[in-house]
Amino acid sequence: MTEQNCAPQRAHPLELIPFFRRWPQAWPHDILYTVIWSCLMALPFTGMSMLFGPESLPVTEHLWPILIMSLLIGAMIHGGLVVANHLLSGWPSRARGLPRLLFSMTLMSISVLFGISVGNLIWKGVDPIKVLKHPGILMQALIVAAIVAFLMYLVRKAAERRAALAVAEAQQKEFAAASARMLAEARLRALQAQIEPHFLYNTLANVVSLIGPQPARAQNMLERFIDYLRASLAASRSDEVTLASESTLIAAYLDVLAVRMGERLRYRIDVPDELRHFRIAPMLLQPVVENAIAHGLEPKVEGGEIVVSARIEGEHVAVRISDTGAGLNENAPRKPGGGVGLSNLRERLRSLYGPSAKVELLENNPCGMTVRLMLPLNASPTSIPSVP
Repeated sequence: MTEQNCAPQRAHPLELIPFFRRWPQAWPHDILYTVIWSCLMALPFTGMSMLFGPESLPVTEHLWPILIMSLLIGAMIHGGLVVANHLLSGWPSRARGLPRLLFSMTLMSISVLFGISVGNLIWKGVDPIKVLKHPGILMQALIVAAIVAFLMYLVRKAAERRAALAVAEAQQKEFAAASARMLAEARLRALQAQIEPHFLYNTLANVVSLIGPQPARAQNMLERFIDYLRASLAASRSDEVTLASESTLIAAYLDVLAVRMGERLRYRIDVPDELRHFRIAPMLLQPVVENAIAHGLEPKVEGGEIVVSARIEGEHVAVRISDTGAGLNENAPRKPGGGVGLSNLRERLRSLYGPSAKVELLENNPCGMTVRLMLPLNASPTSIPSVP
């Protein structure tokens, strides 16, 4: 049995109506709801009194005594539940089946007898003892108690059904959100699996080709490649990283490419000190940088520059990956494959941060593109939950 099923369930009859569920549960609301419910319960009993009682009495003579009795009964039931829950450590609210029914019948019977006897004392000044000794009063009280108990049983079952549906809906939404996050992360891992072998083979081939003619450059390329692998491995094992560690990963990646591309690749990373410890999802920026290289700088003969920067803009951290590459020029040569689509990036941000994060694609002047990631300043990426 789950913790939720074991917890006491508070369900006032009026809360079956959506209007009365607009406010949080609190004892002032419970008292007010009990008064409203008691008044509503007085109406059908007033109709029964008018139907089977003396026809000569006006409506008020039927309504007022029953209203007083109904309010007394409601107060007794409410107070009895509060006292019983306190003395029995919440057992009346947790009870099910026959024990719950017996408890409800006992409380209803006592409350109805109390309401009828005290109501007659208030309305007519009749001694409560004489009222209780009157033939038929006890039977009338039991009948009323049975009706009220049955109505309360129906209300409780409806409340339990509503609560079960709410729990099932919440679990379904949580499962859907978890599945979306897992799908986004799986796509990221698949992307890494495609990028890293390609990057690995090209890097090792370049190192081999440089060992003879330019051993210093080969050594530098191999050292930066080791730095990249170390940072990439650390990122893949974490749910979130800092902008500083992601900058280290990107710098190592670009240093490796700079050995191969030479002067065709220039880069600059500008992350202020106050944002170096800002936490983001791992491998969030590197695929965008790889995309800028593959589709921006490499198709351009003279290459260009990549700038990675971060700034606080209102309630967001704006991370920009800008390049001076080919841009959206349809006539520029394009490298097939490589990079991560903006649609996948948007989906990943939405699953990790919700609707407060967004991705923007901006065209630079005179050339190149900028991908701007708007990340909420006071929110960390959602970690992948375990799916039941």
